[in-house]
Amino acid sequence: MEKINIKALSVNSCYQGKRFKNQTHKDYVREVLSQLPIKYIGKPPYILILEFGLSSKLQDLDNCIKVFQDCLTVKYDFNDRDIYELQAKKFNVEKNKEYIKFDIVEKK
Repeated sequence: MEKINIKALSVNSCYQGKRFKNQTHKDYVREVLSQLPIKYIGKPPYILILEFGLSSKLQDLDNCIKVFQDCLTVKYDFNDRDIYELQAKKFNVEKNKEYIKFDIVEKK
């Protein structure tokens, strides 16, 4: 693993002014929250494991993570600062076969 000595930049630091959530965002959050199962996630710190089935090969994996992660924090009432490890994968799937798999586990 390579190392560079620089402080990581938060996406919140990359924009001037306020960003507004559009209707697509609001609809997505509502749909995700309605589909998330009841689940006990234990105590922090956490490992978040994600798998995205994407029908567009152009879709960036990292762009899928934040909004879905924010939905998880709402549903399971935790702060995403308590995620100490993130594992994410993407797979190509046919259109209308998209999916998201996830798990939140206690980091031992």
